[in-house]
Amino acid sequence: MRKIAVLACMIVAFTMQAQVEPTYERENDKVKVTYYYEDGAIKEQGFFKDKKLDGTWITYDQKGNKTAIAHYASGNKVGKWFIWSPNGLKEIDYNNNTIASVQTWKEETKIAVK
Repeated sequence: MRKIAVLACMIVAFTMQAQVEPTYERENDKVKVTYYYEDGAIKEQGFFKDKKLDGTWITYDQKGNKTAIAHYASGNKVGKWFIWSPNGLKEIDYNNNTIASVQTWKEETKIAVK
């Protein structure tokens, strides 16, 4: 009996936590999905086509700052990905679903602009 009471309390506590379900929207031949943090802020947003990751995916921290931009084509990693961290910006170039190059940009990096 005690085990049933503990289990019931756990179920009630679990269901009382704020759970935000992802949203799905059809856009032409793709489905746009948005995942959320428990407070309702957007966590990640991107597209599926034929049940595979496709197009641009953007990940955010809880304050709404971008933490990553990724690109997919039919489930394969493609193009330039950008990942922000406290240590700087990492640029990863994918070719045929494999890493072709990686560049790390630090805050102190100087870029010449004409």
